[in-house]
Amino acid sequence: MISKRSIPVFVTTLLILGLFFYRDAAAQCAMCSLNAENGTTNGNTQGKGLNDGILFLLAIPYLITVGIGLLWYKKYRKAQTKQISPFEK
Repeated sequence: MISKRSIPVFVTTLLILGLFFYRDAAAQCAMCSLNAENGTTNGNTQGKGLNDGILFLLAIPYLITVGIGLLWYKKYRKAQTKQISPFEK
């Protein structure tokens, strides 16, 4: 049986191993890199639009995670308030 303590230990171990055994990855395809470089050198604003799009795509997973965390917190808090204190009569 898996104990409650073994799950955080397992996740922490995976994170530490991930820090030691990572590989570099290319962030953009060749077409996007070329478009961004040419757009900024010629004074065009296409690079700004590309950066805004990247930030938009980056923000969505974080917003979803925060939303799920808030729902989970509210549900947990509601479950905790229903318990009766042993000091109340």
